[in-house]
Amino acid sequence: MASLTIFPAIDLKGGQIVRLAEGDMDRATVYGDDPAQQARLFAEAGADHLHVVDLDGAFAGASVNGDAVAAILNAFPGRVQLGGGIRNRANVDRWIDLGVARVVIGTAALEDPDFVRKAAAACPGQVVVAVDAWDGMVATRGWADVSTVSVTDLARRFEDAGVAALLFTDVGRDGMLKGCNVEATAALAAAVSIPVIASGGVAGIEDIHALKDQPGIEGVITGRALYDGRLDLAQAIRVAAV
Repeated sequence: MASLTIFPAIDLKGGQIVRLAEGDMDRATVYGDDPAQQARLFAEAGADHLHVVDLDGAFAGASVNGDAVAAILNAFPGRVQLGGGIRNRANVDRWIDLGVARVVIGTAALEDPDFVRKAAAACPGQVVVAVDAWDGMVATRGWADVSTVSVTDLARRFEDAGVAALLFTDVGRDGMLKGCNVEATAALAAAVSIPVIASGGVAGIEDIHALKDQPGIEGVITGRALYDGRLDLAQAIRVAAV
């Protein structure tokens, strides 16, 4: 079984590090105001991958926390995966040129799939499609809107597009420490040939153990459990590597 990649998360709102409850911008907990330093701390704990989200950008449809992202890129020696408001080719090219390893596209995957396909073809291995679920249906625009398209149907549209991975988030669990929805994540991984990254609700090391032996799941994103001290990053990385 391949090892599981641990992606510690830095979610940005107004330049600060926050975690939302169920994707609600009005239910944000602030964990710090120095994203670059947090990126360094994650690197010191052994992380070589980082997941960054421009939350303001997800609602605005364009980069809002660009300065903070640039500072993270300068501070973190590993691979940075970035999402939030990336909805056109210029945004994709800009971030990749600045050193982002992979861009995460969510809303545009539903609304402009042709753009995603072209970006994936032009930037092989660097485009991730976010399939965010609210009761199994795709949520977009910072999770403010819920579509009538199922997560599996959206994922299957990109089977032959060359995307690097699918990022699956159970919105109802995100930031709630309820435990990752392993069953739904594994079901998506079984339904498609694209590797899946799990996200939403990681509560502790038990989630890492549960995910690491699931076929098709290549990684897991964790945020609040790290910031609240419920999950030790170095331990998670060790367990995921076995």
